[in-house]
Amino acid sequence: MPTLFAFSRLLLVPVLSVCVLAQGISPYPNAITDRSMKAQTPMAPPSVGMVFHDPDFGSSMVRVTDANTNPKAPGSYFRNPAPDANEFSPDNRKFYVSGANTTLLAFGFEPGTMAISSLPGADGGGGLRLPFRAGPTFSYLDSDLMYGTVPKTPLTISTYRFSSGKTSPLFDTTKCDTHPALVAGPKVSSSDLTLSADDNRIQISAGGNQFGSRPFVIVYDKKLGCRWYNTQTGEVGGQWGATGTINAPDRFLVNHSKISGNGQYARVAVGRTGFYIWDIATLNLQPCLYKSKGAKCKGYGSVGYDTYINAPGGVDELNTVRRPLSDLTDLTALIDPLPLPHYFGMEKHFAWSNGRVNSNVPICGATYSPTGNVEIKQPYDGEIFCIETDGLASTVWRFAHNRAVWDAEYYWTEPVGNLSLDGRFYIFTSGWDNQVGLDKHGDPRTDVWIIKLD
Repeated sequence: MPTLFAFSRLLLVPVLSVCVLAQGISPYPNAITDRSMKAQTPMAPPSVGMVFHDPDFGSSMVRVTDANTNPKAPGSYFRNPAPDANEFSPDNRKFYVSGANTTLLAFGFEPGTMAISSLPGADGGGGLRLPFRAGPTFSYLDSDLMYGTVPKTPLTISTYRFSSGKTSPLFDTTKCDTHPALVAGPKVSSSDLTLSADDNRIQISAGGNQFGSRPFVIVYDKKLGCRWYNTQTGEVGGQWGATGTINAPDRFLVNHSKISGNGQYARVAVGRTGFYIWDIATLNLQPCLYKSKGAKCKGYGSVGYDTYINAPGGVDELNTVRRPLSDLTDLTALIDPLPLPHYFGMEKHFAWSNGRVNSNVPICGATYSPTGNVEIKQPYDGEIFCIETDGLASTVWRFAHNRAVWDAEYYWTEPVGNLSLDGRFYIFTSGWDNQVGLDKHGDPRTDVWIIKLD
């Protein structure tokens, strides 16, 4: 891959780029970048596999799933995994979606035509069932390879090859020599598997039976071995790096954790409190707590190669800041100055898989009403967008209405999305204005959609 020298307000260093993005050349030349009001045109959900255009912005889109996609659970929902998973293969020719009953289905994809196809071994010509639990991730380097954990051994990091259909154990985290020992059992599992951009380091949170109850952040380095941090005791150990007690007095259980693209840092989130950045080879832990004045730690965010971006809101719903993971106090506004009038009312979900390779590529996402209000009253309401991150300008690219209606009882009705590594495709969850129906339990269904960003 080529190396580009990209200027930002934060740094002047060589950065790895997956394509020519944001360095003075518009990555999305056909996108709308003004603040004009775009009313939402009523539209029935198109059929699966049919490429269509958003009637208000013109972007090309395709529907991935419907009530018949999983014949073993007809009428069930589909959604995207958490935004930190690599949902697309590096060549964009495969992707996967999550379904009811922990079903994971992979499909073929033709980037030029947006055609969706079955992969070898798929049941009945539909989606290929993956052997993992929720939240696997494609390799950053190998389009034939995925990483995840399987149901019978949730504490073992495993790989899966599409060409052979073979699942292989890579590392058993119970062998990491944690204190106390991590022991497999019916109420012990893991989550949050994320990769560094070179595939060398793999991070998971482990212990407990669900997120919010896990005491360990574990990082496996393919060359150096395993390293761990017990967030309940503050103890840090492993086969490499500093060992001892973390430098901060805070003790907590892990809500979610993820590794940075350069493999140096882990973001460790704590429910209703905020998050911490652990410099993995050290005993250094930086807090970013909601109650800290001026820290701007609230709002959904994403970890990049060496940077964290989040939208703390406040003066405007698109107010978005970036900060180096080495210094969480060094804030830079991505939209500066925020134009008038200021807009309020929307929440944001971000996707930035390609940001794990290059922290200067645009960050993308979707806005949605936190009250489930379907009315489009102002620019950016219920939209899919990207924001420039390189500091050269404050561009916001707008692509489509996402037509997601959030129901507070069902978290995944939010328009959670993921980006392809070249930044050209955004895959997202939507109930399409509640038109995709209900499941057999009377709960709202959601389906998965892909939009081309150009």
